[in-house]
Amino acid sequence: MGNTDRLIRIAISAVLFIVSLIGLLPSTLNAVALIVAAMLFLTSFTSFCGLYALFGWNTCKVKS
Repeated sequence: MGNTDRLIRIAISAVLFIVSLIGLLPSTLNAVALIVAAMLFLTSFTSFCGLYALFGWNTCKVKS
């Protein structure tokens, strides 16, 4: 996973988390937003996305 991808995931995760804390969404969507925020944060922290691996996508410019 590339750095740009990681930064975008962290930014979206932060926005979803804040929206969830403020309570702008109904309770069901609030729970979904928290789960998605956690998944985006964890995938950006570990630099591994299961969907990317499944489809063979790579956003990292450096070959490993």
